[in-house]
Amino acid sequence: MVNSIRYRLTFKKGVIILARGELKRKPEWLKIKLNTNETYTGLKNMMREKNLHTVCEEAKCPNIHECWAVRRTATFMILGSICTRACRFCAVTTGKPNELDWEEPKRVAESVKLMNLKHVVITAVARDDLNDYGATVFAETVRAVRAMNPETSIEVLPSDMMGDFSALQTLIDAGPDIMNHNLETVRRLTPRVRAKATYDRTLEFLKRSKELNPDIPTKSSIMVGLGETKEELIEAMDDLRAHNVDILTLGQYLQPTKKHLDVERYYHPDEFAELKEIALSKGFSHCEAGPLVRSSYHADEQVHKARRHTMLPID
Repeated sequence: MVNSIRYRLTFKKGVIILARGELKRKPEWLKIKLNTNETYTGLKNMMREKNLHTVCEEAKCPNIHECWAVRRTATFMILGSICTRACRFCAVTTGKPNELDWEEPKRVAESVKLMNLKHVVITAVARDDLNDYGATVFAETVRAVRAMNPETSIEVLPSDMMGDFSALQTLIDAGPDIMNHNLETVRRLTPRVRAKATYDRTLEFLKRSKELNPDIPTKSSIMVGLGETKEELIEAMDDLRAHNVDILTLGQYLQPTKKHLDVERYYHPDEFAELKEIALSKGFSHCEAGPLVRSSYHADEQVHKARRHTMLPID
């Protein structure tokens, strides 16, 4: 189990706890099966041909083979591939972004059509270098996808846009089906985990989203395994519900490189099941929780449950 005698592990309630600064092999429940069938390779080739980026690849998502090869879904990452922030959990490249590509919305829409997606997630790198934080291109991408794929539901996952609510209004006016913005971690750990983003600004961003259009369900995600306590996770759930967030996803943090934050411990699947029950008891319309769950995991299923919860019509 351990890579070297330098590693020190302790066990508490069946959960492996990792001493800070040490790396170890993942537990059995985090092992994934690679599937590189024709669907997977076809989608990958198409992304390269159209010069598109996906958070599936850039963030080293563990579900990429399931989503691309089996479910035929993907999360597009627009506004380039270089982020202006350097969050200590994220594998996306940080630096000076390139110029905006105004043809990107059309290429994303064409790709959604070629992939025949029923639900698409559109996220983006943080673009704090732009006056509108990229909201205009974000909105144009939503509109382009909608025009070319009228039957496809659309989920957006923006940065906090530094709390610029006029930029948020631009995105809301484009009419996404779900507004997703991630809390990422508990209040105490936010300064250590996230760059520039704050716990309270995220909550306010989600609250304003719902106020601007009450018919658009809101969604957020929390990573576990960064040193938070169960009580802090419950507090974060309460904070999200107090700001009218409808959907919650909970997943295990996985260290993308040695330069990123260490995994403090791995949660057992039974713990995720318990956290899901707690979340549902708090009033979330849907909660996806598990070791490999990410913000966009099974997002196609969540949109329909959220619509039923908010009494919106279902296609």
